[in-house]
Amino acid sequence: MTTTNDTAPGTARPIRVALVDDQQLVRAGFRMVIDSQPDLEVVAEAGDGAQAVRVLDPAARTALGGVDVVLMDVRMPTMDGLEATEHIVARGTDAEPAPRVIVLTTFDLDEYVLAAIRAGASGFLLKDAPPEEMLAAIRTVHHGDAVIAPSSTRRLIEHLVTALPAASADGDESPATIAVAELTEREREVLVLMARGRSNTEIGHDLFVAEATVKTHVGRILAKLGARDRVQAVVTAYEAGLVRPGS
Repeated sequence: MTTTNDTAPGTARPIRVALVDDQQLVRAGFRMVIDSQPDLEVVAEAGDGAQAVRVLDPAARTALGGVDVVLMDVRMPTMDGLEATEHIVARGTDAEPAPRVIVLTTFDLDEYVLAAIRAGASGFLLKDAPPEEMLAAIRTVHHGDAVIAPSSTRRLIEHLVTALPAASADGDESPATIAVAELTEREREVLVLMARGRSNTEIGHDLFVAEATVKTHVGRILAKLGARDRVQAVVTAYEAGLVRPGS
């Protein structure tokens, strides 16, 4: 486990990144790419999930000067990355929010994507993604959005649709259906466009409203659905049947 906590005087605070992977060479490669960027800085490393949970608890993060984003491997000894992600996200507080987690894996498997989202991850990328894609993902989740590897998106949607729970015999609605019912008509329109992968700018263009208005709608949608980010909101939209492939 290694840490750093140096920021040049007079410079803007960079996005502070922690690396969690059981392969030291992989961490070294990630560190080299990330530290080459003026707005990014690796401040901690861990070799397994259990070690990551220790170094990224609120008190330890404060001692590091804060950690914004975690790159988390899936398959590791002692504790895997999905369990570690769940622990780290759950320990966030209002005073010390949990860092955003991007799950990185060599295995492009649907169950990992779904498990990562359920564990609280804000991103899912393959390790063989281009370096610029990884760097963009770090910046994206730091600013409050979410990222899923393009190669995983189509199959994730198909899996969600086939996994939708059948309507119960007594007509009870699913939690997702009940949550979506709380949205206004405009908020549903925005959610549908979010599920189709549209950015805030594109949604504003489609609906002839300002981007700031779209951001307000997105914030209200997340609050009403109890979603942490756009990915969780889109998952809820599919679970509720609001959106289906080809619609």
